[in-house]
Amino acid sequence: MSLTERWMLPEGVDELLPPDAWALEKMRREMLDTYSSYGYELVSPPLVEFLESLLTGTGSKLDLQTFKVTDQLSGRTLGIRSDITTQAARIDAHVLKNHDISRLCYVDSVLHTRPEHTMTNRSPMQIGCELFGSDNEAADLEVMSLMLETLTIADVSKVHVDLAHVGIYRGLMTSAELPRELEDRIFSALNRKSIPELDTLAAEHKLPVIDIIREIALLSGSIDALSEVRKSISQYSELASNETLDAVDALMRFAELVGERFPEIELGYDFCELRGYDYHTGVMFSAYTPSFGYALAKGGRYDSIGAEFGESRPATGFSADLKTLVRLQSRISTMNSGAILAPYGTDKALLERIADLRQTQRVVQSLSESDEQTYGCSKKLAQSQDGQWVVVEI
Repeated sequence: MSLTERWMLPEGVDELLPPDAWALEKMRREMLDTYSSYGYELVSPPLVEFLESLLTGTGSKLDLQTFKVTDQLSGRTLGIRSDITTQAARIDAHVLKNHDISRLCYVDSVLHTRPEHTMTNRSPMQIGCELFGSDNEAADLEVMSLMLETLTIADVSKVHVDLAHVGIYRGLMTSAELPRELEDRIFSALNRKSIPELDTLAAEHKLPVIDIIREIALLSGSIDALSEVRKSISQYSELASNETLDAVDALMRFAELVGERFPEIELGYDFCELRGYDYHTGVMFSAYTPSFGYALAKGGRYDSIGAEFGESRPATGFSADLKTLVRLQSRISTMNSGAILAPYGTDKALLERIADLRQTQRVVQSLSESDEQTYGCSKKLAQSQDGQWVVVEI
């Protein structure tokens, strides 16, 4: 390995430098203050845990995203967390053992074996909230409110939210009772939004469930399409189970609540949204903006994930990558913008003035009388004719 290569970071692993690092810290503080104002308690889970604890109830995708190492003390396999949601569920169910409603928030680094998409990296800074103990729509609405406030703090404009409900697809699959291989092919095509592949499967197998899945996948878009989705499913009595229709009705009610609470937000419907299919149990939501091709924040209901930790609890939450939000921020300014340059010296009046200004502003003091750098400051401390230290423009 050459000297140059020795200091290279692994592919997809990055670091934050000025001014982004400061911008992220300021944003993090403001977001956590907002979560606290809603009654959320901050938790900071460990970076590594025993693998079985990290992957409880999450399915295979998170397993593939998780780095594994061997614990030199116990010999057991550890996982470097790729998501904090399950850690919050473990804390709620096994540590806090709170039988009432519990609100938890977090912000910390996670590590992925591969980037989730082409516009991110393998070391996101995950921020989010989880609400345990309530299975009603008000809990989902509160979590979505926090998600939208998070994007507001990050100066994200023109937010579009796609809604989905995992119970619609799950109900159709349960009613159809398809062979596992065929079900996997349908899931893969739908997850990739490959309508031509669904066309091929429909022509090959001639099953009503594939026809209806293709039909309602094409209806994805406007939230108004949900009434058409219900009508389409109702035409097939063998597929129109209570589970499926109840999921459509629940999504329609939730969409109405969101529309009333946030009339300025553009809402859409996405039947092809199947992320977290292994553990999501109800309403799901994803937030987008035109300047970014992937979801900026994602959330939804995942009831009973804490069952294997000893406490089956209804749960809902959301998360976002703070690094992505910082880099998308429309007005990142350097920390030195508006900063004040103070001259070198140990004069008591000068030092007192510097200390006073530092209560509210950034003050950089020169390190010697010959130090002529301005350190990016736009103002400086100068001594007036009456001996007072005053701030003037450079």
